Amino acid sequence: MTGERRPLADRPLTEPHPSRLSPEHPDRARIIAAHAAALAAGEAGYLDPATGLFVLSAGFLARRGTCCGRGCRHCPYVDD
Repeated sequence: MTGERRPLADRPLTEPHPSRLSPEHPDRARIIAAHAAALAAGEAGYLDPATGLFVLSAGFLARRGTCCGRGCRHCPYVDD
């Protein structure tokens, strides 16, 4: 997948693929809220509420135009 140009997945940028963020994840609501705030502000990402690590937003990844193949949580290219 590295550098591969492909269309965005058929889902909103606000919704990560379930293989990247499980619907049962204990911090899902906080993660989704932090991601939504980053998207709304046009920021490249946000600090994960549980770990403090920086996570790239789907908006930033979509603007890059390619999938890097590193398993990003909010990868907008992952589809079913």
